[in-house]
Amino acid sequence: MPADPSAPAAPVEPIAALPPPLDDSVLVEVRRNLGLITLNRAGALNALSLGMVRRITQALLAWRGDAAIAAVLIRGAGRPGKAPAFCAGGDIRFFHQAALAGDPRLEDFFTEEYQLNHLVHNYPKPYLALMDGVVMGGGMGISQGGRHRVVTEHTRMAMPETHIGLFPDVGGGYFLSRCPGAVGEYLALTGQVIGAGDAIGWGLADCFVPSAELGALVEALGDQPMSNAAQVAATLAARSQPAPPPRLSIHRADIDRHFFQPDVPGIARSLAADKGDWAAATLATLRQRSPLMLAVTLEQVRRARSLGLADDLRMERDLVRHAFHLRGVTASDTVEGIRALAVDKDHQPRWGDASLEAVDPAEVAAFFESPWPATAHPLRHLA
Repeated sequence: MPADPSAPAAPVEPIAALPPPLDDSVLVEVRRNLGLITLNRAGALNALSLGMVRRITQALLAWRGDAAIAAVLIRGAGRPGKAPAFCAGGDIRFFHQAALAGDPRLEDFFTEEYQLNHLVHNYPKPYLALMDGVVMGGGMGISQGGRHRVVTEHTRMAMPETHIGLFPDVGGGYFLSRCPGAVGEYLALTGQVIGAGDAIGWGLADCFVPSAELGALVEALGDQPMSNAAQVAATLAARSQPAPPPRLSIHRADIDRHFFQPDVPGIARSLAADKGDWAAATLATLRQRSPLMLAVTLEQVRRARSLGLADDLRMERDLVRHAFHLRGVTASDTVEGIRALAVDKDHQPRWGDASLEAVDPAEVAAFFESPWPATAHPLRHLA
């Protein structure tokens, strides 16, 4: 039920412990016992900047030891008359500009973003992510570690990094590899967009709340005194509804059969031998991606199955450094992929390898050699 409009409004307080924000791209407030974070860059689909990563981190650290805060909720600001977006990922235009300019903030972004991902996964209080609309890349990084991952009828979830010659980072190796069967490999390599039903069925979301009810949920959490996680869970459960049926589960047997092949060329051969429309469309998608980064991605997901989160994030920090620098910035498939998708927008990336079969296994292996000694790794302190 919507909140009673005649009831007094919940108190809204600034966080005195935080320095003043540099801009309004993240709104941070306290409503009684609820810490509320709103990504407020709606015109860019709430894509994360370095400043946004820092502001979210500051808020979570301030609330972590605050006994008055019982739960934290993160959401994306909406755009009147347009489809909602939780967070479409990182600011890839900034990545492109910073890489070409040698801007050290590129290194800072990934180090601090991955630290934030680790913080979310290990947060000691209930953390609710309202994944309404687009939830991709960095948006997955700040939601997948939450205790309550809420999806709606508008949810469009994906890890689409291979589309720009990157790999599914922000802990993607960790949470995708925990999906059933070969679903993790399938989502990582193709960047397939999924809805609420598949997200819940494959372990990437916890409950479904209609988009129109999210405002009432926030009001309910912010209006009432809360002192423990059970109260938070009960408030959410009271507004949850059955999820819509999954769409892609009918392909689970095919996903496992094809994506459990030992390497990317093997996956492609398996798909090519399957005369179904789904297999043909999936193979066509893979043929559009960076051959090198598909091979790196497959290895990433499979290594991550035996890693804890901290080790996975350290591995991904190595990978993202190499993605921009192993071949040199001007020859990086990642820089080229961003150029084709978001800068020149010609959608004609010129990858460094001619085909999936042309990738040098030695170059793939080099991605998994850390550029830092363990004692100097940027994420060495993650437990």
